[in-house]
Amino acid sequence: MHTQEYFKFAQTHEWASIESDGLVWVGISNHAQEALGDVMFFQAPKVGQLVKQGEAIGVIESVKAASDIHAPVSGEIIALNDEVDSSPEIVNEKPYAVWLFKIQPISESSLQSELDQLMSLEKYIATAGA
Repeated sequence: MHTQEYFKFAQTHEWASIESDGLVWVGISNHAQEALGDVMFFQAPKVGQLVKQGEAIGVIESVKAASDIHAPVSGEIIALNDEVDSSPEIVNEKPYAVWLFKIQPISESSLQSELDQLMSLEKYIATAGA
């Protein structure tokens, strides 16, 4: 995985990382996991599900709250992280190393347009106070 400087962030606190396989790996920010507290459960989207940028597609639950997880880009869910299903607390331990799901973008051009709508780490920190 890349370092968080290469991630793009949504206002809803998800990160997106474009990996060498062409897929978008998605997780939640450190700010999000700190605000949630101890993560207890992740209701994942379904593999094969088509998602649109900004759409609520899952829920992450902690001892304090439940929060929607949004798709940072449009595409098809092609993989879920089974480790999060069996040990959801790893999201708290390594938020930038633990991905929740992977998205196959619809096209490279639409992906670039959507990534341009997301924030750099610096802008995210300034916006979120993270």
